[in-house]
Amino acid sequence: MAKNLRSLNGQVVAITGGGRGIGRATAAALIAQGARVAIGDIDAPLAEKTASELGAGTIGLPLDVTDRESFARFLDEVERQLGPLEVLVNNAGIMPIGPFAEETDACAQRLLDVNLHGVILGSKLAVERFTPRGRGHIVQLSSITGKIGFPGGATYAATKHGVVGLTEALRSELRDTGIELHQVLPIGVNTELYSGVSRARGFPTAEPEEVAQAIVELLQTGKFEIYVPKSVGALMRLKGLIPRRVAEGIIRLSKGDQLLLAPDRSARAAYDERMARTMTGAAPAEHEKSAA
Repeated sequence: MAKNLRSLNGQVVAITGGGRGIGRATAAALIAQGARVAIGDIDAPLAEKTASELGAGTIGLPLDVTDRESFARFLDEVERQLGPLEVLVNNAGIMPIGPFAEETDACAQRLLDVNLHGVILGSKLAVERFTPRGRGHIVQLSSITGKIGFPGGATYAATKHGVVGLTEALRSELRDTGIELHQVLPIGVNTELYSGVSRARGFPTAEPEEVAQAIVELLQTGKFEIYVPKSVGALMRLKGLIPRRVAEGIIRLSKGDQLLLAPDRSARAAYDERMARTMTGAAPAEHEKSAA
């Protein structure tokens, strides 16, 4: 298989929410493959700092994925500095969690704006650039919650189900155009976004570098979908073969139904505070992606 791997050397890649977490790890993994990388983040100083630390000509730029003009300016600047865009990694996302009835309307709207509409917007802008060239890759960071919902993360799961539906539909719509769609579905990832969430019995927690390597694998092989870790994919296939009540019983036994309902709020305090501020517009959102 190795002889058939595609080279990423020299490819221009833009990563949203790239200042930290999975975004940063993905940038580092792609740089190691010779890609020319731009990271966008709503925290512009962080994007610049991360780019400087990664080196290899990486650039850091301001980006609000919920705003079309901001997203278009980001991609224009990427192409001005690095050349024609070849890969867009839609990584930016947020994950406020807790009981559904306690979620404010502002929180729900912010989740939809960042996690779903931001991905829709980025995908549209990428397709506009890729179509005349007859090539390009769009990588969507979804989550295992894009296939199965967990209590305490209902609206988050809704956004990730939306990303999965969007990506599967675009894959069919853009078939034979030269534009390829890819999606990554991690289990909980050890980043600040997932802070304070315990691990379910029998289920691992992934590292950002594992997700980054999965993205590299998708681009090198042309695969459409990958779970992180890959063992989760086998579990999801098994879920489709057993009765729903049995699958739900397994989740209860593993205490997977409690993880997002009862996180360690002290461990999650810094992230929760940022989320609370962004709901009022007092501070930028945390554009780091993880999965629950």
